[in-house]
Amino acid sequence: MMTKIKYVFALLVAILAITISCNKDDEDRPEIIPPRDRGPEAERAEKVIDTFLRTHFYNYLEFENPTPDFDYRIRFDTIAGDNSTKIPLLDQVSVKEVKDPVDPNVTYNLYYLMVREGEGTKPNFSDYTTNTYEGLLLNLDLFDSSVIPVRFDLTEIITGLQQAMIEFKGAGNVISNPDGTLTFEDYGIGAVFVPAGLGYYQSPPPTGGLKAYDQLIFTFDLFASEIADHDGDGIPSYMEDLNNNQFLFDDNTDGDGPANYQDIDDDNDGRPTEFEIEIDANGNITFPDADGDGIPDYLDPDN
Repeated sequence: MMTKIKYVFALLVAILAITISCNKDDEDRPEIIPPRDRGPEAERAEKVIDTFLRTHFYNYLEFENPTPDFDYRIRFDTIAGDNSTKIPLLDQVSVKEVKDPVDPNVTYNLYYLMVREGEGTKPNFSDYTTNTYEGLLLNLDLFDSSVIPVRFDLTEIITGLQQAMIEFKGAGNVISNPDGTLTFEDYGIGAVFVPAGLGYYQSPPPTGGLKAYDQLIFTFDLFASEIADHDGDGIPSYMEDLNNNQFLFDDNTDGDGPANYQDIDDDNDGRPTEFEIEIDANGNITFPDADGDGIPDYLDPDN
């Protein structure tokens, strides 16, 4: 009888230990907070950015009358004191409507400042660009920058910066210097005021002091752009946006995994896309339709 009692007691102790351990694990596990509703958050972002644009200006006088040592960098400051008569950003920005990349029912006003459009080529939303940039919080703290030209894949950066960049043009003239460097003339200069829904939303990068739902500012110089063909199938990536929403991940004709812009066989018929299109000597692309059903061969598995 004693043995049975000891066994039961030991079992109860084990159960209690497991229960306590599970409760401790539950306490240590971080609470998972679901993301905020994107509609109300878009409205909040609009108010915050509007307030900033009403109360701040940029150094437009320096751009209008540049001195020989002016660096052509955009700088912001508060309209107050000696600057109380400066023109607010709200009177100088342009605006475009941009749909939320997660919830297409939500639309943002994306404000951007075109200091200089540039005189070269305007990039497509899926192209590669060469540029410098600064990333700022609305308190004007710097969280990211590159003063050395970097190459962006516009499909891989935040939507707000992407959609502003495609409103500008690269340099009108590029000079090759004897030391191997390049000098860009008449390049695009601008800034964009990014609502969180077109930025990092609830998942900012771990560096730079960013917090979830921060609204951001990016200033940038656009020097050059290059048409991207991510899968090398002969079709520029911007032409693989079949539904014309400037978002490539939802264009997947054969449903086999990668979207068309990353798929060398868009219709999964066993014949690569590059052999189902025609490109002439001038780079012009035509799309044959062998069976005349209105679907080009490269998208038609039974042509």
